[in-house]
Amino acid sequence: MPRFAAIDVGSNAIRLRVVEATAPSQVARAQGLLPGAGPDAAWKDLATLRAAVRLGAEVFLSGRLAPNSVGQACTALREFRQEMDRWKVDAYRAIATSAVREAKNGSTLVERARREAGIALETIEGVEEARLIQLAVTRRLPLGDKRALLIDVGGGSTELTLVDRGDTAFTMSLPLGTVRMLEAYLKGVKTVDRARERLLEEAIDRALSEALPQLGGVDILIGTGGNVETLCDLCPAKGVPRGIDVAAAKVLFKKMCGMSNAERRDAYELRPDRADTIVPATAIFMRLATVLKATTIVSPGVGLTAGVLEELVDKFFHVWDAAGEAERVLEACARIGRRFHFDEAHARHVCRFASQLFDDLQLVHAFGERDRLLLRVAAMLHDIGDYVHYSGHHKHSQYLIQHADIMGITPDERAIVANIARYHRKGPPDTSHPGYRDLDKEGRGKVRGLAGILRIADALDREHKQKIESARAAMDRAAGRVTLFLRGADDRELEEWAVLSKAALWRDEYDLDVEIAKAEVGP
Repeated sequence: MPRFAAIDVGSNAIRLRVVEATAPSQVARAQGLLPGAGPDAAWKDLATLRAAVRLGAEVFLSGRLAPNSVGQACTALREFRQEMDRWKVDAYRAIATSAVREAKNGSTLVERARREAGIALETIEGVEEARLIQLAVTRRLPLGDKRALLIDVGGGSTELTLVDRGDTAFTMSLPLGTVRMLEAYLKGVKTVDRARERLLEEAIDRALSEALPQLGGVDILIGTGGNVETLCDLCPAKGVPRGIDVAAAKVLFKKMCGMSNAERRDAYELRPDRADTIVPATAIFMRLATVLKATTIVSPGVGLTAGVLEELVDKFFHVWDAAGEAERVLEACARIGRRFHFDEAHARHVCRFASQLFDDLQLVHAFGERDRLLLRVAAMLHDIGDYVHYSGHHKHSQYLIQHADIMGITPDERAIVANIARYHRKGPPDTSHPGYRDLDKEGRGKVRGLAGILRIADALDREHKQKIESARAAMDRAAGRVTLFLRGADDRELEEWAVLSKAALWRDEYDLDVEIAKAEVGP
């Protein structure tokens, strides 16, 4: 059977999990059978390693990874590489979270991991952490029609994800982690007195202030991470499988505050690097439970590495729901657009045109399915810059997209999307322009080719009145042209004029003229 590995380079520790997996059933996935059974139904654990390397200790104070911590991390990754080779792993993914992404010298660890351990280490954003954790949780717990808040407390950040009836309604990564709080508020403190408790509470409230108003009522709190699993063992809720009794956990928190790290370690049989982090972790969970009036927190026993493995296994066996993933990304874009009061009907109309033109002209541009998604994302968000000012709104859209958290899109992809949206109007891409200049050769090619399609798609709804109902394209390479077949209202002269006037980038890129068929017939 194929074997898979996930590596999590966190702020408090580095972890490896190796599993052997059978092919997931597409029918079972569709019927929701595997999530109820959990990943263990299809996986066999082969190896689990953990290295207590606290990368975040220096980063959250100095902004840099300490040289000795980088060295320890590389030693651990070399051991992980040997373990993966021993099990002859077929596919793996190695990810680094808040400590590495915030460190000014984070790229040093990434490069040394590649050179010294042969591991391709990927630094991910908080929103990608949240996506992977959500994937793991929803595969383990059938949430049905509940509003569930997923809380992942790590060493450097806390990821909050609100899942409403199966859909992601909200996600945010907060600079609120156990190691970060230890270094900022509890460094050198033997026990935590009431003043320090209030300090922790104020820091947590400050970090939560932006997120809480967007959560509303929540039916269930779900916690992930090593500390919440420890709390589940120490404060089990009656009648709730893998549940934490919040009242009991609050009592435990008071007891732990009065203990030293060594006393907590001995009293509750904790690892040394858990004996100190469990205090700020419990403070975060209890504060959220108090504010949201929850009496229990569910701990499903999965986390970041489980989410990585879920995706790896599905993609390896070709049962990954790519279409569903794309729709989730587009809905995330719609939520961003609504935040900036965009014209949603226009955005969706342009997105539909762009998708159809992309498909009809596949033989011309030769882009792949992932590029199709980037075009659709740019189409959804191309006008959000109107929120800042209509004049120059294409540049404002570029800025807003570049700084948005779009679940399911990598930072490099987001830069491409931002540039595609930027060039939906006005001048063509130019290396003198910030943003476009920073892309590599492949990224620039995608921007030019996809922006050429977006310009035509946007022109087809020039007045934002959806006068054109459908658009298809046919290529005649011998004649050197692409013909558009349009259906819709008769009074669409402005749209047709806009299409021809905005087709210059397309002509320059593909050496094909654009014309509009006189009759509403076509492919």
